[in-house]
Amino acid sequence: MTKDRLISLDVFRGLTILLMTIVNNPGNWATVYPPLLHSEWHGCTPTDLVFPFFIFIMGVAVSFAMPTKNYDSTTFSKIFTRSLRMICLGIFFNFFGKIQLFGLEEIPLVICRLLITAAVGYALMGNFNAKLKTYLVISIFAIYIILAYSGIEDYEIVRLPGVLQRIGIVYFITSLLYLKTTQRTQLLVTIGILLSYWAIMTLIPAPGFEITNLEKGTNLAAWTDSLLLKDHMWQMTKTWDPEGILSTIPAIATGIIGLLIGQLLNSPALKTEKVKKIFLIGIVLIVLGQLWNIVFPINKSLWTSSYVLFTAGLATLILSILYYCIDIAGIKKGTKLFLIWGVNPMIVFFLSEIIPQAMIMISFPNPINPTKKINLLNYLYITGVEPFFNNPMTASLTFALIYAGLWSILLAYFYKKKMYFKV
Repeated sequence: MTKDRLISLDVFRGLTILLMTIVNNPGNWATVYPPLLHSEWHGCTPTDLVFPFFIFIMGVAVSFAMPTKNYDSTTFSKIFTRSLRMICLGIFFNFFGKIQLFGLEEIPLVICRLLITAAVGYALMGNFNAKLKTYLVISIFAIYIILAYSGIEDYEIVRLPGVLQRIGIVYFITSLLYLKTTQRTQLLVTIGILLSYWAIMTLIPAPGFEITNLEKGTNLAAWTDSLLLKDHMWQMTKTWDPEGILSTIPAIATGIIGLLIGQLLNSPALKTEKVKKIFLIGIVLIVLGQLWNIVFPINKSLWTSSYVLFTAGLATLILSILYYCIDIAGIKKGTKLFLIWGVNPMIVFFLSEIIPQAMIMISFPNPINPTKKINLLNYLYITGVEPFFNNPMTASLTFALIYAGLWSILLAYFYKKKMYFKV
């Protein structure tokens, strides 16, 4: 396997992860600029682009990681282990806040949770031999499932789906398709997935409903989640999950489109010819997505077929521009910030979600109102950022930018020391 990297792809990944960190960590969720929130239901904001962009980028990267397409039991084991590692990292986010030990509370409990986090993170991102990696990840996954279905009160409603879980599943299927099929087959699979999902969601009504619909909680995807993921879904809804079972299927198509673009980039054609073709493909996908939106609305939570085409088109278009500017024209000035984010995505994915959770768990008397408590995260925002801004939305965004800035310093150190955290 080659160790060469496509700089434009790393920069694109860095842009995506940086945006993810900013939109996931506002100072106050009640005061956020609309573009930094997900669409209420149908539609697409810049925030709704983060997840499909990352899956697209992953698909592109598959062909660069395995250019020779040698498939054997060793390769399958590596793909399986890497996929399950991503899934286990994602599930741990959901378990982190549920962990209880020896009746501990507040700071002692948080410390114990962070120690467990370090152990799990090391087990899932440590560079061990292949067999040990596989044994560790299977063991950790088994522990999750046992706890989730053990009847123990602390874990009986822990969420199982999630962002990294979906990425792991898509990576596994996309990688096997790449190694075992031709590009023509991959294209046909993509078309089949998108058309089949459209038909399933618009022609088959959820049990209990006379007609099909695409509304919250009453569509076929929601019914599937409530049937197969009972008590282990996104707790804000408890009736469906935005990273649920049925909606993961079209996400595979997003990964395959990225895979096809990656193979085009890896082809022996002239770079200028490739970038023209990729740019045109991006335009076509965007147009097709908008046309399909008329009858099958663009929707992130449902991951509709129109959403797949529209977001994959935008990702293709952006990558073509970055590829031309960076890898053809050699314009690299101003890309270093995004590069340091792009080469270390997993450590950001893992810890940028854990750290805010830990800070919320540390509470103390509110200095403004001693009769009430305030958590550490809110305290830092209310006392350190909010007073300096008249516009609460700007204050909330500034807090997110400061958080991202601290991560940038840490990632710059990792980059300088050539420290890369991978699953």
